[in-house]
Amino acid sequence: MFAADIRRQRVSRMKGFQQWRWHLDEVFVNINGERHYMWHAVDHEGEVLESYVTKKRDRSAALAFLKKALKRHGGAETIVTDGLKSYPAAMRELGNL
Repeated sequence: MFAADIRRQRVSRMKGFQQWRWHLDEVFVNINGERHYMWHAVDHEGEVLESYVTKKRDRSAALAFLKKALKRHGGAETIVTDGLKSYPAAMRELGNL
């Protein structure tokens, strides 16, 4: 069984869970001497659902990250962030806020 199969099985089992909660965060990383941002979505069990690397830390980067995570894992009952204003702006554009 491959990691993608395990992830799909886990996500399908968790879709019925009532408190499906994501924690979103971004960190600075250096790649080849350049600053980039790594975005993470972590579920309520501490499993990393999605990671995404961008050169910018703005609404469009947050939107691309959220679209990728939502497409692969579906929606969350609750989304917890660190207060970065890019998240609510991206969620408004998606119609989630």
